[in-house]
Amino acid sequence: MFSQIGRSSECPIDFVVMDTIPGDKAGDCKVTQSTISRFACRFLVERNGTHTASVYAAGFDSSRNIFLGEKATKWQHNGEIDGLTTNGILILHPRGSFCGGSLPGVWREISVGGGVYALRESRSTPQKGTKIEDETNELQDGTLIDLCGATLLWRSSDGLNNSPTRKHLEEMIDELNAGRPQCPVGLNTLVIPRKSTISYNEKQPYVYLICGHVQGLHDWGQDKNSDGRTCPMCLKVGPIVKLCMGIEPAFYVDSGPPTFAFNPCGHMASEQTVK
Repeated sequence: MFSQIGRSSECPIDFVVMDTIPGDKAGDCKVTQSTISRFACRFLVERNGTHTASVYAAGFDSSRNIFLGEKATKWQHNGEIDGLTTNGILILHPRGSFCGGSLPGVWREISVGGGVYALRESRSTPQKGTKIEDETNELQDGTLIDLCGATLLWRSSDGLNNSPTRKHLEEMIDELNAGRPQCPVGLNTLVIPRKSTISYNEKQPYVYLICGHVQGLHDWGQDKNSDGRTCPMCLKVGPIVKLCMGIEPAFYVDSGPPTFAFNPCGHMASEQTVK
């Protein structure tokens, strides 16, 4: 089974991927010049019992030719042409089971033919890195695929069995809100939203990124000249961000309670997932 990913909207592309904008989405989020290749990468999944999946750089255009930019690195090996996309397709395999407390591996670059290479000196340097003979482009549960502007997370069906369902995540939010958490400063009830909202809400909880204390939005301790605020609980000064539930089940490695939050975005998830 074959599928192709890139920022092009042409018919050969199965999944159109746009650049990911970090931070607050309230402003203008348009990207003037994307760093993701038009035909970024492609996947091949075996139809036999193993269903192993592999990733390859670049993709086939409407003429069924491999599409590489003019500045892309190309070379000949054993009579066949191989190459790298202009900004590179990188992968990082987890060390150990993704759902069992794995450690991150080493970032590698994937070629058109599926070869694994050490990273170039910089992202778009013409000179390719050293080929890593004992590593493979075969994807495993938790492999990250960096397209230079967006990063994909590959999950296996077996791995997803350890993740919660969307319904389970929403039930955990309802359970937290049923406890009527209270702001220790304003003494008002806080409500954890199911998704991040831009509009102001007095019940919206905020987390102090330096100390991790959670409160409602208030004016106490605000520095007029910066985004820094003084936490009334411990007096540490730092930025705050809205606290909301991470609602994408595929990112979870277990079904534990959402007791931790990512820094600096404020999305809540289980301890193992955040770590």
